[in-house]
Amino acid sequence: MCASRISRRLGRHQRGFTLPEAILAIVVIGIGLAGLLQAFSQVSRSNADPLLRQQMLAIAQSLLEEIQLKPYAAAANAAPTGCGRDTYNDLLDYNGYSSTGICSIDGVVIPALAKFNASVSVAAGTVGGVGAARRIVVSVSLGNDSLQLVGWRTDFASP
Repeated sequence: MCASRISRRLGRHQRGFTLPEAILAIVVIGIGLAGLLQAFSQVSRSNADPLLRQQMLAIAQSLLEEIQLKPYAAAANAAPTGCGRDTYNDLLDYNGYSSTGICSIDGVVIPALAKFNASVSVAAGTVGGVGAARRIVVSVSLGNDSLQLVGWRTDFASP
């Protein structure tokens, strides 16, 4: 008899969710998740694709390195064909270089990088008190997204 009193007493005090409360909880949680997913969607649409950004950076770095490895002093050269840079033999040859699509140094277009654009400017400047210096700006763009790398090259051979 004692056990039945305890079970009746527990039965009266124990409560769970009723059906309307459970439905209301599901609706509230669903609305909250929908708002959260919409916010994530908005953020992901406005950001550039990290892979494309990395490709832009790799293109700019390789072009900047190529330019910085060229001799400082101007030398006569033949005009390049297309987007090729194989006849460039000094820094100033790259000034004003621009290409729609990326190609190798010998002018072979790289199909996977056809949507990217690159441009270069090389200008005289002073860096750290050294007057014989050139400021190199490499710009790479894809649609509305663009990236610029700036490098310097000095004439360490001159007095």
